Amino acid sequence: MRRFVVVGHNVNADGDFTLNDLCGGAGRLDVLLRCVTSAFFLSHGLRREVEVILHFPGQGGFQGLQPDGPKTVRLAGRELRYLNPDERSTGALVRTALLRKLPGPGERPSTPGIYVSRKSFDELVSSLPGPVQLAEDGEGWPPAGLPADTTFYLSDHHDFTPAEEESLRRANARRICLGPTSLHSHHCITVAHWLLDGGPSTGRPG
Repeated sequence: MRRFVVVGHNVNADGDFTLNDLCGGAGRLDVLLRCVTSAFFLSHGLRREVEVILHFPGQGGFQGLQPDGPKTVRLAGRELRYLNPDERSTGALVRTALLRKLPGPGERPSTPGIYVSRKSFDELVSSLPGPVQLAEDGEGWPPAGLPADTTFYLSDHHDFTPAEEESLRRANARRICLGPTSLHSHHCITVAHWLLDGGPSTGRPG
């Protein structure tokens, strides 16, 4: 399983935004939607052995700009339906999940293959296997001993907060760099897929 966790520090976690302004009023949700597209889409289908987890920190997040958090939206490739390669329709699926009522702990289904919970970032990191933080100052590729079941952590257009960095440190997350050039988060996912698919002969974990 390849798993990508992307933190959206400014997205309105209550789902109160218009699909006509994904890069403004929605708090740069467009950054996360491009990550979803890069993670799942092939030329003629979807990568089914992939999960994408979008985390919205809430009032403890970046500058306290988000209401109604934390929330975590999980997209499970094996179950996904209705996912199309455009930001607006994907944004509608994410907004539907964020609008879902969450009366207690645990995940709630939204649309097929999409689940929402109030899991915090720390809970998320401690519950997922093989943590890897993609970082410009990390060790070079290929990393030794990368497990097949790996969880990659990326942030949006902001750096991880000190609290998020501490959660990753406590989980002994490896810091790995994909190359010398600074990339957008969705580009990092594309490059990671290419490397893990066997781009260079050393790309596959094993």
